Amino acid sequence: MADYYFHLDSLTVGYNGKPLISDIGIGINRGEIVTLIGPNGAGKSTILKSITRQLAIVGGKVHFDGKEIREYSYRDLSCKMAVVLTERMRPELMTCHDIVATGRYPYTGRLGILSREDEDKVMEAMRAVHAEELGSRDFNAISDGQRQRVLLARAICQEPDIILLDEPTSFLDIRHKLELLAILRKMAKAKNITVIMSLHEIDLAMKISDRILCIKGDHIFKEGTPDEVFEEELIRELYSIDNGFFDPLFGSIELPKPGKKNVGQEAAQRKDTENAAGEQEAKTLVLSSCGSGIPVYRRLQKENVPFIAGVLYKNDMDYRLARLLADRVITEEPFEELSGRAIKEALEAVEACDRVIDAGVVIGTANRGMEKILAAARAAGKLETIS
Repeated sequence: MADYYFHLDSLTVGYNGKPLISDIGIGINRGEIVTLIGPNGAGKSTILKSITRQLAIVGGKVHFDGKEIREYSYRDLSCKMAVVLTERMRPELMTCHDIVATGRYPYTGRLGILSREDEDKVMEAMRAVHAEELGSRDFNAISDGQRQRVLLARAICQEPDIILLDEPTSFLDIRHKLELLAILRKMAKAKNITVIMSLHEIDLAMKISDRILCIKGDHIFKEGTPDEVFEEELIRELYSIDNGFFDPLFGSIELPKPGKKNVGQEAAQRKDTENAAGEQEAKTLVLSSCGSGIPVYRRLQKENVPFIAGVLYKNDMDYRLARLLADRVITEEPFEELSGRAIKEALEAVEACDRVIDAGVVIGTANRGMEKILAAARAAGKLETIS
């Protein structure tokens, strides 16, 4: 325990003394970014509120910088910990500058009068989140995304050792999501500030976090590095996904396969060519390589047209998406010449399909057999070429 800057020791959280999540144990070092993920209502906000003493801890302890967190006075804690939660603030007659300035109150006297140094820190914090132009505006008259930036500036202004954020990117457009997370990463790595937050965008959590805490049910579902957590089946189980896919390599969320009534876990893993009752049979073959098939796959998915993909090497980026969206994928092992088996399977698909789309196959020494497949599709009058 003493080796960690922040430590949850058999923590149990809940409401009115009733446990919601029990036996939470994790040690966090200074400068680490730890992200809580999990389905809505799992208890991510409850954990954050318990850590920040907004909710009474049901059991266990939180150790922070060598002390149990309940040993800190609220003033001392506010000098070391900054909090940005999702509750909507509705302060009366306060400008954005006034809101940010409250981050300096733990350091001022009883009258809350800011020194020139305090004012400089307020402006520095607003510059850090690109909110200087909001300073004189009424906090209640700006957008949700702008409020989020102002509240982050207030947290930065506190000069904390640790900052906790509950869904900080929820109201931001993509530019400001990336901007905010870049600011947090810089704070963590350049100033050695520990960041604990919850995120719904698991693709962003995967890219920014040092550690991931998965919340589901009455316990911690999984804890580890992004590489350990972001596995296809683990994310499927964590979020009970039965209507789409998560690709951990690209960090992308994919909609269900086209032409399917429902894509559950068993259907997603099915490798046979039989179609369930009411499902469309794939009558389109897409030939591609080196990423050329991806836009075609997505277009067919939007049109709800099932398709076969091939011949794809298993290390081709097209394969990563085809395995999720295609009704069937004709494959070959990486760096091998196309086998007679793969060519035969593709030629049979040409014969069975109504159309064959050449999405832009790049032909080299190893996949020379694609020429035979293209020629067969052309001879049958089925070939459509995408230029």
